[in-house]
Amino acid sequence: MVIEYVRYKIPVDQADQFIAAYATAGEALRKSSHCLGFELSRCTEEPTSFILRIEWDSVEGHMNGFRKSPEFREFFASVRTFVGNLEEMRHYERTAVLRS
Repeated sequence: MVIEYVRYKIPVDQADQFIAAYATAGEALRKSSHCLGFELSRCTEEPTSFILRIEWDSVEGHMNGFRKSPEFREFFASVRTFVGNLEEMRHYERTAVLRS
């Protein structure tokens, strides 16, 4: 499993629209066999900052499975408006340092 973190900077007046877009995009993620889970979080200290966390079965599953699927086209259609607001989009692996 890998975890993708996507950081966004969204103007306050677009936040509700952004959250609604990801609520719709979440349906496409739920359909994907490569997506194991996801969440969208908003910073309490800086409400223009959002982080999307997606658990993928693998980088390959994300990049070549999901990204080449009809679900990706559905997902991207929902969030395309906010692509210019991306600050980071990277894959991470968990370390042994965690609380379970």
